[in-house]
Amino acid sequence: MRIAIDQIPVEVKEGTTVMEAASGIGIQIPSLCYRKGLSNHPSCMVCLVKDVGSGKFIASCAHTVREGMEIITHSPEIRELRREALELLLSDHVGDCEAPCRLSCPAFMNIPRMNRLIAEGKFREALAVVREEIALPLILGTICPAPCEKACRRKPIDGAVSICLLKRVTAQDAERRNSGLLHDVKKNGKKVAVIGTGPAGLSAAFHLLRHGHGCVLFDQREEAGGTLRYDIPDEKLPREFLDADIECIRGMGGEFRMNTRVGKDFFEKAILSEFDAVILATGSQAVNAINDFSLEPGELGVLINNKTLVTSRPGVFGCGSVVSEEHMAVRSVAQGKTAAIEVDIYFKTHNPHRIHYKFHSAISHLSGQEYNEYLKESIVLARTEPSWGFRAGFSAEEAMNEARRCMHCDCRKPLLCRLRQYADEYHVNRKRFMGPERKILTKSIQHDFVVYESEKCIRCGLCVEITKRECEPVGLSQIGRGFDVQIGVPFHENIKAALTRSAQLCVEACPTGALAFKSD
Repeated sequence: MRIAIDQIPVEVKEGTTVMEAASGIGIQIPSLCYRKGLSNHPSCMVCLVKDVGSGKFIASCAHTVREGMEIITHSPEIRELRREALELLLSDHVGDCEAPCRLSCPAFMNIPRMNRLIAEGKFREALAVVREEIALPLILGTICPAPCEKACRRKPIDGAVSICLLKRVTAQDAERRNSGLLHDVKKNGKKVAVIGTGPAGLSAAFHLLRHGHGCVLFDQREEAGGTLRYDIPDEKLPREFLDADIECIRGMGGEFRMNTRVGKDFFEKAILSEFDAVILATGSQAVNAINDFSLEPGELGVLINNKTLVTSRPGVFGCGSVVSEEHMAVRSVAQGKTAAIEVDIYFKTHNPHRIHYKFHSAISHLSGQEYNEYLKESIVLARTEPSWGFRAGFSAEEAMNEARRCMHCDCRKPLLCRLRQYADEYHVNRKRFMGPERKILTKSIQHDFVVYESEKCIRCGLCVEITKRECEPVGLSQIGRGFDVQIGVPFHENIKAALTRSAQLCVEACPTGALAFKSD
């Protein structure tokens, strides 16, 4: 068959779908309900393309080519139709892309994932999750005011999960704390000066080192820590916690040059000539920074681009209280990480780059029935208090019990959900077709390692096809008719009976978070 796709001539075999023909010449058409090797039942309509000859829009995953066909795969009109298809799917979607606790954490830490690992006794893996976002787990596990706990959905039931102490316990063991910090990161030859060793500077240094950049921290005081050391008393932040987190950065290769004030001459002649980039994290001394480093003043401190943290001088970035007064160390730590990421992007592209935050679906208020659904994945236990007091923190057993209180409000597939990916790409309005009432969220957790949330399902039928192909004794089926059709387990059986041999295949094929692994 000779056809043209986006004005590109191509020859394909009879029976080839339009989507397969496009893929053969490197044109990717989005789809949620298509999977190679399975029967195609076009339902999502995200794969629409235009047949020029007939003037019709067709589902490319199911329509086969015909001689002389001309296809357009991308146009403003096609984009709008795909956006509408996604918005229709989202009008029926019930679930949070990210848990409320994670969204309320200024550092965006993956709290539910940490809790799942702690509950299983996997403290080393839990610490790795913490350090993806937070460089100072002992410090923030002690002094953070815990906005995440205020957002915890367990709070109105019997008290929020003790997230901060759980974060701290992951790093309390010295051997665990100091192992695997660099994950075999190779040095890339770049060198960054971090001026200031408060929470923002320490966080920036930690993440710079993890990206493979050399890092030297400058501070005019004798010991590192900034406000953490000199403004917070020992009874609120034990010095051993502060020193342990700092020692991790030193162990990663961070060099500390203390008793060194970086003035105008030193900055211009030494810093700019020795280093490939600079991060200013000098705390509240914004006036000095503006004068010493010839920077433009902003409304609250040093003028920066709020998206990229770059100052008025190329290669010089600002974070923490030098930009605007920060009253929570976790915000400074989060901004220090962002500055490190922006420096890494700057090295790779020679331009600052705005970090992109993904589309988010959210459930605003839970019904009483939905609280009970979430409680299915947790244990009935009041908030745990450390038996040896707050300073000592949790024992391993206490931490595991407290972590089991987490109700797992998050989606287990936030990065793999194709519905979210396309919603982000097509800039959808998720409320456009939403009615006055929504479905009630339900969870099926009887399976040993799979959770099923039917209100996230788009009824693509892939899991039904897979369970049929794998000869499941019960399997999954389409239940109901028309708009009321649901994917469920026939004969009033549960998800464990449905997925005895095909669970992994179904989870991997599911285009949303409807089917997911419990441990993810």
